[in-house]
Amino acid sequence: METVFDGIVERLLEAPYWVIDFLPRQVPKDSGGQFFAVEKYYLEGARYERLCHQFADVLLKLNCYYDMLVSLDGGDEWLSPDPGMLEKWLTSSLRHGDMYALIEAEDALITARGGDIYMTLYNPSPALLDLVRQLASAAGLFLWQPPENPSKC
Repeated sequence: METVFDGIVERLLEAPYWVIDFLPRQVPKDSGGQFFAVEKYYLEGARYERLCHQFADVLLKLNCYYDMLVSLDGGDEWLSPDPGMLEKWLTSSLRHGDMYALIEAEDALITARGGDIYMTLYNPSPALLDLVRQLASAAGLFLWQPPENPSKC
């Protein structure tokens, strides 16, 4: 049975989005670099843990400004969960599942998906986009928009 949360998430997943990433822009398909080897390297050991902490820093600080309704793999939703749990869920999601953080006041969504080394911000208002950009930068991350997905921001 689909919940109200599920319906909102499905709608927002179709909205324009931005990427919160360790890279400053999308790697071109014809790049001569070794993106996949670097991605695999970041998914292992200490680098992975550091990246999880950087993403958690963004979400935890964002939670100071906005309530977030958080769900793991489409299960129960938790309103602004305990900071330690939020960080643990994020780490777990990047390894094995999906985490959805709905920012109802802004009609926006942040996702972290298993096997990815980035988070995605959907439907940000200009104010939310600016705040997330500042928080990402402070955490040593970048915020960029794929060229095939332009938005109004």
